[in-house]
Amino acid sequence: MKFVLLVIAVLVLLWLLRGTLSRVRGSRTDAPSVGSPTAMLRCAQCGMHLPRDIALPGRGGVFCDAAHRAAYEQTHPES
Repeated sequence: MKFVLLVIAVLVLLWLLRGTLSRVRGSRTDAPSVGSPTAMLRCAQCGMHLPRDIALPGRGGVFCDAAHRAAYEQTHPES
């Protein structure tokens, strides 16, 4: 009787480990791939850092959106 209980306990343990390992393997493959680093620029109006790809160039620097660019250019007229 002890042997049967031991075999059942080992089978349950193996079944639980199999489920855990499949979840760990699945989460590793779902991780996003890491690409090359992107340069971060600072908005001249609010100071928020944003990727160079989405920064809007303007007079006086780069901006996070068109409203900040317009506000900055309005408060800093050309000399």
